[in-house]
Amino acid sequence: MSPRATLFALVSLLFCVGMRSDAPPQLHSRMACLPNITLWVWDRREDLRRADPGRFAIAFLDQTLTVGLNVDRQPRHNAIVYPTASKRIAVVRIETEKFAVLDEEAHRQIVEAILKSVAIPGISALQIDFDATQSQRPFYRRILFDLRRQMPADLPLSITALASWCSWDDWIGDLPVDEAVPMFFRMEPDRTRAPSSLDEFKIREPLCRSSVGVSTTEAWPPAMAHKRIYVFPDRGWRNESLADLQRRLP
Repeated sequence: MSPRATLFALVSLLFCVGMRSDAPPQLHSRMACLPNITLWVWDRREDLRRADPGRFAIAFLDQTLTVGLNVDRQPRHNAIVYPTASKRIAVVRIETEKFAVLDEEAHRQIVEAILKSVAIPGISALQIDFDATQSQRPFYRRILFDLRRQMPADLPLSITALASWCSWDDWIGDLPVDEAVPMFFRMEPDRTRAPSSLDEFKIREPLCRSSVGVSTTEAWPPAMAHKRIYVFPDRGWRNESLADLQRRLP
C-alpha cells in the first residue's frame, strides 16, 4: 500500500471512530459509527420520516420474551415508518413471571429467539432490555456470553442498565457488551435501594460512561456531552416533537 493510501485509510478510520481528545475512551467501540442520538420506539405505530438519519438512530422493540414455566415470544405488532438510510437497533425485551423457570431449556429458547432479531437485514446493533434481579444475573450473564459467541463479530451488543448497576451495584464489568445504557428515568426503586452514604448514582462502571437513557417527560442528568443519548418518548413520537427534542439536546 502506498504512503498516500495508508494515510487515507488511517484518516477514514479515525473519522469513523470519532477520535477526539475530549471524548471518553468507551466511545471507541463497535457502536461508534452510529449517530449519537437514538430514538427508542416501543410497540406503537410511529411515523419517523422526518427524523434526520445523520442525526438519529432508531432503536425499535422487535420482540418481547416472557419467561414463566415456558418462554413466550411476542413479536412487534405495530409498524414504523422511517428514512431508508436510518441506522436501526433491534431491541429485545426480556420479562419474567413470578415463578419463572430459568433452566437450560429457557436459556436455549431465549438465545434462539434473540438470534431471530440478530438476523434482521440491515440492523446496525442489537440491544437487550432486561431488569434482571440479583438471583437472575447468572442466567442473564450466560445468555449474553452465548449471544456474543453466536452473533456476527462486527455487530454491536448493547444492554440497558438500571442506574444502580452503573453506580454502587457492581456486577456488569466483565459482560461481553459494547455498552450498558444507564436508565435515568422511572428510578424510584433504584433510589430506595441506594446506600445512603454514597453519592447518588455517580457513574463508576466504565461500560456505562459512553451512553445515557432519558425520557421526554423527566429531568435529564448533567454532563451528557459526548455521550450516546437514548430518548424514550413517554407519550409516543406521534405526540412528541422532534424539533423540541433537538432544542433540548446538548
